[in-house]
Amino acid sequence: MIKIAPSIASADQSRLGWAVQTADRAGADLIHLDIEDGVFFPNITFGPVTIRHLRPLTDLPFDVHLEVESPEHYFAQVVEAGANIVTVQVEATRFPYRAVYQLKELGVKTGLAFNAATSLEPLPAVIEHLDVIHLMTAEPNGSGAHFLPGLVMKIKEAKEICQGRPIEIEVDGGISLDNAYEVAEAGATILVAGRAVWGSEDPVEAVPALRRAAEGN
Repeated sequence: MIKIAPSIASADQSRLGWAVQTADRAGADLIHLDIEDGVFFPNITFGPVTIRHLRPLTDLPFDVHLEVESPEHYFAQVVEAGANIVTVQVEATRFPYRAVYQLKELGVKTGLAFNAATSLEPLPAVIEHLDVIHLMTAEPNGSGAHFLPGLVMKIKEAKEICQGRPIEIEVDGGISLDNAYEVAEAGATILVAGRAVWGSEDPVEAVPALRRAAEGN
């Protein structure tokens, strides 16, 4: 079954509590929270304190994506704030295996994320310890992130590397009704949705609509 993870970094930033509760009401499977520091990624969102304040508003798992320099400094903070899954950008750490191990020691599910242009070459070395492979399917270009169709092959590659292991393949960037089925067919199991949810007229309907599209219905 395809899982939908609305990204609240794309919601109205003055209404993050409303966004979390709306995603829950819409039947989302996860809440996706991007921590961006303006250094590793050219944007600033929020931090562990915001996650802590949002945590009581839903029982849905919090899927925290660290797009920051020195992500290891955030591990304990985001776990204590209520993260259930923590994903690290492979480009942001010199020691991805150690980063994954440290997160496992903190008791959370662990993911490794790859920017659009980054090879999956480091993946086999840590695959046995991963719960999530997070693939960025867009890059910031100053006018909004747009889905890069050429990355569908990368999703297929990740699925092949998993060799049947129960690892989620999460796709993130420009996911919409138009491409949801294609990425799911390639092997994606979690779709991160920003504008597809919060840019729609009815976010509560947008989540099930995206799921239906991904399942070919």
